[in-house]
Amino acid sequence: MYKFEVYKDKAGEFRFRFKASNGQTMFSSEGYSSKSSAMAAVESIQKNAPAAQVDDQTTALA
Repeated sequence: MYKFEVYKDKAGEFRFRFKASNGQTMFSSEGYSSKSSAMAAVESIQKNAPAAQVDDQTTALA
């Protein structure tokens, strides 16, 4: 099961990471000064990610 992990880093900032069902971290966030800001970012991703497009910038220009 995929999950978001919210944690506090050594600098005292709140961050989150998104983990795959095998435990691998797929991506992590920037640091937030408050837990509520980090949680708002998680909620935004959960709400908006299904509509995200892929911008493949590896294709050669003709």
